[in-house]
Amino acid sequence: MTNTASENGLTLVLGGTGKTGRRVVERLEALDVPVRMGSRSASPAFDWQDRSTWAPVLRDVEKVYLSYYPDLAAPGAAEAVAAFAARAAGAGVRRVVLLSGRGEPEARECERIVQGAGPEWTVVRAAWFAQNFSEDYLLDPVRAGEVVLPAGDVPEPFADAGDIADVAVAALTGDGHAGEVYEVTGPRALTFAEAVAEIGRAAGREIAFVPVSADDYAAALKEHGVPDEVAGFLLYLFTTVLDGRNARPADGVRRALGRAPRDFAEYAAEAAASGVWNL
Repeated sequence: MTNTASENGLTLVLGGTGKTGRRVVERLEALDVPVRMGSRSASPAFDWQDRSTWAPVLRDVEKVYLSYYPDLAAPGAAEAVAAFAARAAGAGVRRVVLLSGRGEPEARECERIVQGAGPEWTVVRAAWFAQNFSEDYLLDPVRAGEVVLPAGDVPEPFADAGDIADVAVAALTGDGHAGEVYEVTGPRALTFAEAVAEIGRAAGREIAFVPVSADDYAAALKEHGVPDEVAGFLLYLFTTVLDGRNARPADGVRRALGRAPRDFAEYAAEAAASGVWNL
């Protein structure tokens, strides 16, 4: 597979400040690939909710890393992705790499939309991000020493955001990835209790995991002022996606990159060393 900057035109990275998008941008820049960040803070700005921002960011773009915020399972995602994919095809984009979610029927619909839009496509279908514990809504509970979630004994092969970015960049810059669906997971599945215990060992302190019912979790989210749409989305993930359908690790990292995926323990050790979980 080739991977030379001279063969890569301007690449638009949607969600360029997010967990995976930021890493995709960093890797493309390290390869001297021209990058345009797609975010509300960039110039030109991009906003999924403001379609007038789409044409400016697509100008002169050859490839797109398409990540939808907050998730492809969110209401309205399929309609927005369909409109953007059509706009991208009309603007001359020739390759799209879609970040998708494992075990989400709504995400599968978005995959079909991108696959039928016209440009070359690759799907990066990711498991639950390990970095949710250090860069997202689970960071504060870990710091506080107690993670309360409606998650039981069903294991999840947490995916490392760095692996997701590596696969996406390979698909954006190299040959041989068109038409591929890469399921990106970690090499082993852990329950949330086991994941929290590994984080505690890496951080050198006790962090409790407290399982609760979906109703109790919903009440707690409301009490903390979490918007209804965000709360509903989180409950959907915990009650639907974590039903065992995604418990088995997949081989997407090895198929795309020829190496093993990163283990959760390695992620936890690196995150702990960064001090992100310090009180």
